[in-house]
Amino acid sequence: MCGRFAITTDPALLALRMDAINEIPATADSGPNYNVAPTDSIATVVSRYTALHGPADEPTRRVRLMRWGLVPPWAKAGPAGTPASGSPLMINARAETVTTAPAYRAAVERRRCLVPMDGYYEWRAGPGVPKAPKTPFYIHGDGAMLFAAGLWSVWRPDRRRDPLLSIAIITTEAVGELAGIHDRMPLLLSENPWDSWLDPDAPVDTMLLAEPPDVRRITVREVSTLVNSVRNNSPELIAPAVPHPEQATLL
Repeated sequence: MCGRFAITTDPALLALRMDAINEIPATADSGPNYNVAPTDSIATVVSRYTALHGPADEPTRRVRLMRWGLVPPWAKAGPAGTPASGSPLMINARAETVTTAPAYRAAVERRRCLVPMDGYYEWRAGPGVPKAPKTPFYIHGDGAMLFAAGLWSVWRPDRRRDPLLSIAIITTEAVGELAGIHDRMPLLLSENPWDSWLDPDAPVDTMLLAEPPDVRRITVREVSTLVNSVRNNSPELIAPAVPHPEQATLL
C-alpha cells in the first residue's frame, strides 16, 4: 500500500518540470511536506481541456491541488456539506481491480493523474513476533522524483458549493527488494507513458496496470520512528535511522 509520502518541490517548479499550467493558488499551503498523510491536500498532475472547449482545443497538463482519499460522485454529504463521516477512506486502488471496482472504474477511464513525490514510507513487520513494532523505511528515487499513477474524482455536495477534487493512488504487487518490506507498492510510472496515461480521451492501458514497476533506480533506507506520527514534519523524517546503542556495539 501507500499510506504516507514526502513531497518538497514547489508547485510552480513542478509545473515547469512537467511543462504544465500551475493551477494551485499562491495562497495555498503547498510548502514542503515530509509526512503527507491521507486527507491532506496534495499536488497532482492531470491533463484537461480548457473550460471553453473548442474544436482546436487540446488537453493541457495542469498541476492541481486535490484531497488524498477518493470521494466518489455518489458519496453522501454530511450536515456541513462535507463527505459524510464513516465513509471508507479510499486512499489506494489496486491495479488488479481498478477497472472493475465500482468505486474506481469510472474515474480510471477518464480521470487519471500522476502523483509526484520525493519518496514514500513503508513499514516492515517484525519477524515472527505478534504485534512487534514495525520498522519504517523511506523509499525514493536515485536523485529523481517518483511519479505514482493515480485516479481522481469530482464530488459536489450541492450546486451552491465548490466541487471537491480527490484522488486515490494506484498500488501494485511489490517487486525486488521492496517485496521484503511490504507486499504492495505504488504503481510508479516512468516518463514514457505519461501522455497516454493522462490523456482524457484514451482508454486506460491495462497492460500498463499489469506491468511490474521498474525499481532499478529505487533506493531504500531505514528511517526514524518519528514518521509514525503525522504531527511530525521535518527533514529529519527522511534521514537515515540512528543505530541504537546496543546495535552499535555489534558492528
